[in-house]
Amino acid sequence: MSAARPPEGLFASIKAVAASLLAMGQTRLELLGNEIEAQKLHALRMLLLGLALMFCAGVGVLLLALLLAMLAWEQRLLVVGALAAVFVGAAGLFYRALMRAINTPEPAFSATLAELREDIRNLKAASGHAGTPD
Repeated sequence: MSAARPPEGLFASIKAVAASLLAMGQTRLELLGNEIEAQKLHALRMLLLGLALMFCAGVGVLLLALLLAMLAWEQRLLVVGALAAVFVGAAGLFYRALMRAINTPEPAFSATLAELREDIRNLKAASGHAGTPD
């Protein structure tokens, strides 16, 4: 008996290409799933840290304003008014920073997109269409 040789021909080549494409697709979907999970965990962590920060800062600011008003009891209206102006101004600065962050987001799923671009480039190069524009 002779050793089993892999089938040759067009059908075998098509099956091999299809299997390779499916494996590539599976890998890319797994990478996308990992990136979605990482983005979700990152967003949740940022949300929880932001909430904790806001709570602690809010309590601290209220206590500081109360302390300053008590220390300068005779000018308590002036102290409270000045603190209100400072915090409204700070809120305006934070609003601008938030709008800037919202308008310039980082691209999500950049690793998956880079891998897909590389796959497309490799497929075009292998098929002889490397010179065609995207």
